[in-house]
Amino acid sequence: MPRIDINRSGEMDAFVQVVERGGFSAAALVLGMTPSAVSKLIARLEARLATRLLHRSTRKLQLTPEGREFYERSMRVLADLDEAERQVSAAAAPRGRVSVNASVSFGQHVLIPLVPRLLVQHPEITLDIVLTDRVVDLMDERTDIAIRWGRLAPSELVARRIGETGQAIVASPAYLKRCGTPRLPSDLESHNRLGSNYRRQVPDWPLRVDGRMVAVPLIGNVRAGDGETLRRLVLEGVGIGRLSLYHIRADLAAGRLVPLLEAFNPGEVEPIHAVCLGKAGRLPARVRAVLEFLVANAAVEERTVGPLKKPR
Repeated sequence: MPRIDINRSGEMDAFVQVVERGGFSAAALVLGMTPSAVSKLIARLEARLATRLLHRSTRKLQLTPEGREFYERSMRVLADLDEAERQVSAAAAPRGRVSVNASVSFGQHVLIPLVPRLLVQHPEITLDIVLTDRVVDLMDERTDIAIRWGRLAPSELVARRIGETGQAIVASPAYLKRCGTPRLPSDLESHNRLGSNYRRQVPDWPLRVDGRMVAVPLIGNVRAGDGETLRRLVLEGVGIGRLSLYHIRADLAAGRLVPLLEAFNPGEVEPIHAVCLGKAGRLPARVRAVLEFLVANAAVEERTVGPLKKPR
């Protein structure tokens, strides 16, 4: 029978903080303990469980398979405790750090404008926002919520749909005045087709010609590491780009960008999801609060270009 003086929830909380903060010193700051005390607590936990949870090195900590399993189960237990306290205390507000990862374009055009309202609604939440078009590992990057594009591969992640967006090939009026307006897909051969160099970038643009799909290869003199940089390059007249409609809706409406070859646009739509570690219904209150806010307020529904100015 276990000793009654073992504070199991405290051990779990300390272990989770070490994993999420990436070390004993960072976890100690959050827990109000010394790094050596946190280290001893984790060592005592490992001794009690008779298994190694963390591989320690001078550079970083890495979870063992048993450590990863214990981390996920600890998250569920702590979430249940948070929920139990919330249920009996109507005044309790979600609190704590929530790390959110999103693409640069989504972050700048959708997420950041929502931050003031989110913090008013949840004043005890602290946000860590990381913007990158690189697909991150939520566990390795200690990320609570990530915004993902495209079809999701099967996984144990909790996924909530935010919206969807279409794509359009666009150019600036200055570029079209200088280089001409492509009227047919074959006209693209003489144009500077800008692309991206991040991991999930596809190597061509899909178009529908005479009822069949054709792939236009990306041959240009600049590649960008994120969608927002690509948008800026197109706005500056460097070349033609293919961008998400939600990302360029204001530019299209203002005439800063012109849609091209819409008659050949296959109308592909990319779903957008917010994903996080854990199990549905067992998320920490702080994570659930931000996730529900994003689902309710960050909706993106841009499927077609619609009636806009036509290129001259």
